[in-house]
Amino acid sequence: MQPRLSHAALLAACLFLFTPPGCATTPLQEDAAPQPAASAFLAENAAAMERMMVAMDVSPTGDVDRDFVAMMVPHHQGAIDMARAVLRYGKNEQIRRLAQEIIVTQQQEIAAMQLAIDAPLPAPAPAQLPAPTPAPAPPANAGPHHRQHSAKR
Repeated sequence: MQPRLSHAALLAACLFLFTPPGCATTPLQEDAAPQPAASAFLAENAAAMERMMVAMDVSPTGDVDRDFVAMMVPHHQGAIDMARAVLRYGKNEQIRRLAQEIIVTQQQEIAAMQLAIDAPLPAPAPAQLPAPTPAPAPPANAGPHHRQHSAKR
């Protein structure tokens, strides 16, 4: 059994890793009040990360495909939620465009994963199908009518 990190530890690690350098505080910045937009963004981002971490904590079912989708859908939704927060508070046009692209692509990938889980297995490719068996030849003692009828099949 592998040890599991607590949600708080995972959230703290993610926030540490994903906090932009401009948002980290230094001793000189601690006295300055945080910008309202930055505070609101960080709060929304932290909430999105917490929702994502909780939703990704699924018990294995033994079905690798379903377990993968069960964890990846909340992961993608977390990216969507964080991108929406950037659109609400961010000013950089390049980042805003990237956030819009993230929303679209992550939504498409969520839909594709859900369809793949709910869809029946695809039919095998023609090369994988067994070769058709030839029709049996008419018996040698069959009359002309029987041979003619067999040829039409």
